[in-house]
Amino acid sequence: MVKRSTYLRQHILPPQPPPVLRHGIGNRLHRNLFASPMDCAVTLVLTALAIYIGISLAGWLFFDAVWNGQNRAVCTTTIQGGIQPQGWSGACWAFVKANFSQILYGFYPQGERWRVNLTAALAIAINIPLLVPSVRYKFLNMQVSLLAVPLVGWLLLYGGYFDLAIVDTQLWGGLMVTLIIAYTSIAISLPLGTLLALGRRSRVPVLRLICIVFIEILRGIPLVAILFIASVMFPLFLPQGMTFDKLLRALIGIALFTSVYIAEVVRGGLQAVPASQYEAAASLGLRYTITMCLIILPQAYRLVIPGIINTLIGMFKETSLIYIISMFDLLGIVRVASMQANWVTPQTPATAFVFAGFIFWIFCFAMSRYANFIEKRMNIPQRRQIIGQSKP
Repeated sequence: MVKRSTYLRQHILPPQPPPVLRHGIGNRLHRNLFASPMDCAVTLVLTALAIYIGISLAGWLFFDAVWNGQNRAVCTTTIQGGIQPQGWSGACWAFVKANFSQILYGFYPQGERWRVNLTAALAIAINIPLLVPSVRYKFLNMQVSLLAVPLVGWLLLYGGYFDLAIVDTQLWGGLMVTLIIAYTSIAISLPLGTLLALGRRSRVPVLRLICIVFIEILRGIPLVAILFIASVMFPLFLPQGMTFDKLLRALIGIALFTSVYIAEVVRGGLQAVPASQYEAAASLGLRYTITMCLIILPQAYRLVIPGIINTLIGMFKETSLIYIISMFDLLGIVRVASMQANWVTPQTPATAFVFAGFIFWIFCFAMSRYANFIEKRMNIPQRRQIIGQSKP
């Protein structure tokens, strides 16, 4: 006798009405924030905490802040004119306003700052078509962006040619140096990292070993140590009387350090590409260069866009480490400016670092959003294919 299963239904359930589709802000709030008593309690506590922190932060940043002034006196004086022993309770934006040009250009001579502006305009004009997907001639545009822009920028900023006065890199600083290091490091690390990734997967044993050793050594050394080696130890190996610019040494060190991380990210993308893609290219008789450039690498890049952007964002923030080798990037120039005798107040350093952090956040957020846009655009054909396959 077969024993009847207790978990099998013995009768058919009566038909149920279809689920009601609820739309609107109220339904979303109920579903996401107030679905249960625990959700309600957590939502109310976090909302009260956010309001409390937001009001305090807004008061410090805007309502109690000082916006105009010529020296530290405005940041230590209340609205009524009295003196507070603990200093002004709000941010000292007057300090940022008074030192804004120095934060942007560092100690670059004021009469020559048009060269910085011209370089920035040239870089923007060249890279906007490169970043717009619908613009053609991407390969030519990329060559101009990665090769011509750094070279022309160096000629303009350093000078010595076309009757331009020489401006030593020791006078460079501020946001200008941060963007120069970031731009040049990206221009070097992306192609070099790709070559290292391909070399690590090469079938030539010597080439593969060289790439593995190079990647593992640089990846195991902190960036601070690399900057010290480039600034202090590298000149010891040069012939007597031969000099090498400190900024160029820092650029090379950061670019090499970033390239090994890019190499590992790209290698992960290469391993994720199906083997059938390699086999299909081989069956068509395509050469290795054509296979990699037109078939494998585009697919690998599409898979690792978040990893590449994450590495580049980390590199952009780590440019502030050049302060330890006596170079003043955005964070370094802000730190130096906040120590001026006529601006020393309890609120000046905090205001300076908040402003520098906001600038870093703007650039990092822009890079993240653009990567998200490119990732969605590159995945549109794949999504259409999946939707088409799901239709009867």
